[in-house]
Amino acid sequence: MSKHHIPNIKVVIPAFNEEKSIAHVINDIPKDWVKEVVVVDNRSTDKTAEVARAAGATVLSEPKAGYGNACLKGIDYLTAPNYRPEILVFIDGDYSDFPEQLPELVKPIINQEMDMVIGSRALGDREGGSMTFPQVFGNWLATSLLKLFYGVKYTDLGPFRAIKFDQLLALKMQDKTYGWTVEMQVKAARQKFKTTEVPVNYKRRIGVSKVSGTVKGTVLAGYKILYTIFKYL
Repeated sequence: MSKHHIPNIKVVIPAFNEEKSIAHVINDIPKDWVKEVVVVDNRSTDKTAEVARAAGATVLSEPKAGYGNACLKGIDYLTAPNYRPEILVFIDGDYSDFPEQLPELVKPIINQEMDMVIGSRALGDREGGSMTFPQVFGNWLATSLLKLFYGVKYTDLGPFRAIKFDQLLALKMQDKTYGWTVEMQVKAARQKFKTTEVPVNYKRRIGVSKVSGTVKGTVLAGYKILYTIFKYL
């Protein structure tokens, strides 16, 4: 990819009940960098879909619950020849990330031929209380195990990430729930992708987290992340 030409970049946002935050996320995505923003409404019971559409996003519906299911729906839509991006960026719909940092995530792909870039909250500035202790500990444990078993150095399983679309398809992603981010990192390690991290800032999300906001969500996510790491050994 040439350094002067901005490639075809698209964004997928899995969203469940994010009516208060989704427009902020869409509006802060740098429009001169992104061809299309795809919001996958994952069984929201509020006005997430309408708000996202009004903000200019393409809105898809994924009735099967699960973060991975929503991401897979977005990928499936983008595999059609007319819609295929060169780079796909994932970001959450809760406005805890800073969408204006998107260029920092894609530049290593454009300028250094990286295959995948993880936005690391551990390397960036985190607002107090934006991540719970189980999230911080879980990230540390998961990334330590990734280093131990797969020889890759990560500091985060951050949801804000960019990947070459062809490489993403080559990973044959399958996880339907909480193991999505770690599955991508494990498979990228196994396929010897060129990956790096860039620091991203992180703030308190709008609304309650579906994962870290509940004991059940925290336990299930932790289990699924560890299961995924060992599954591919």
